[in-house]
Amino acid sequence: MGLNTVEQVRRVFRVVAGFTFLIAGVVMLITPGPGWLVIFLGLGLLAAEFVWARRLMDRIKREGCRVKDTVLGKAEKEKAPETEETEVVAAEEPPSGH
Repeated sequence: MGLNTVEQVRRVFRVVAGFTFLIAGVVMLITPGPGWLVIFLGLGLLAAEFVWARRLMDRIKREGCRVKDTVLGKAEKEKAPETEETEVVAAEEPPSGH
């Protein structure tokens, strides 16, 4: 009986803290503060209790990875041609006979 009550208190705490962080994060989007970080923290707490929050967190992670791959992929593609051109120019130059 005591363990069941402790678990219920933990669940209520997670839900209250999660929604509190969500609201505080939204407020911090318009005022100074780490709004997105607090929103993600709130969603993380709520994801332990609600399926909709877990799905939202999974989608955010997927989209974040997609954006990261897109940004880093473009950066690597921009660097690659410069490296190849430098190697081609170095190979075409005749060796110095000094």
